[in-house]
Amino acid sequence: MKIIITGSLGNVAKQLAQQLISEGHEIIVISSNESKKSEIESLGAKAAIGSVTDVEFLKETFSGADSVFLMTPPMIDATNIIEKTINVGKNYAEAILETGVKRLVMLSSVGADSPVENGPIASLHHIEKIYSDLENVSSTFLRAGNFYINFFNDIPLIKNAGIIGANYSADVKVPLVHPKDIAKAAAEELVETSSDQKIRYVVSDNRPAGDFAKVFGAAIGKPDLQWIEFTDEQTFEGISKAGLPEEMAKLYEEMGRGIRNGIVQEDFIKYGSPIEGETELEDFAKEFADQFNS
Repeated sequence: MKIIITGSLGNVAKQLAQQLISEGHEIIVISSNESKKSEIESLGAKAAIGSVTDVEFLKETFSGADSVFLMTPPMIDATNIIEKTINVGKNYAEAILETGVKRLVMLSSVGADSPVENGPIASLHHIEKIYSDLENVSSTFLRAGNFYINFFNDIPLIKNAGIIGANYSADVKVPLVHPKDIAKAAAEELVETSSDQKIRYVVSDNRPAGDFAKVFGAAIGKPDLQWIEFTDEQTFEGISKAGLPEEMAKLYEEMGRGIRNGIVQEDFIKYGSPIEGETELEDFAKEFADQFNS
């Protein structure tokens, strides 16, 4: 099969490309970074260098493809982040319609069922609807949990303040996922020939936030590490100081509030809180410790 992968050689896309290439598929990886071309080709894939904001580039790249893996990176600008992210989804949809691609697999998120109180995930809610309305195209929405690797962002806080936390309590359960588990699920879905549309939750573990402190603390030799529930204001301030634009900081604050209120996890729980990934929190803690000590 001829399969298009968006997301350059990111945490999911690279592993996905490697798996599909090993299965004998023709893979084209889209990247906006010219310097990635040789690395993409070294994997055995073809490189398509261009911007996902360029519809004509997408049409040319999607031409003749059997299926496409669609990641929609948040447009981390100062303003209109949700709108700009949705516009990328619209570009993908237009390219699919124009080129006759029959199968798409979208990297979505737990919480994408809701249009509100989920921060940057709101853009994925609208993009799911755009893809659902495409005629003669089968779709799978991979609603992934919170990426384990996002915890790497907490390392400075742990080192400087000896704590870890967010604007939800230690008792709140958070669905988690490892990128390699997403890549495995995406590879399965991309070669499916079904004409159905479906939602597939991709979650590796589902744990109370307090466990993050316990498990990571044990892994890094800080058994007394505590989970702290920050206020929304403290969360916004901390994210802003980390260098993100004000609008994105507000979106992440909102997402944490949505986790605290249960809006983000609600549909995942209705589905029975399915766990299909192989990487438990304790498994990832080894990677976390390596990163912490590097």
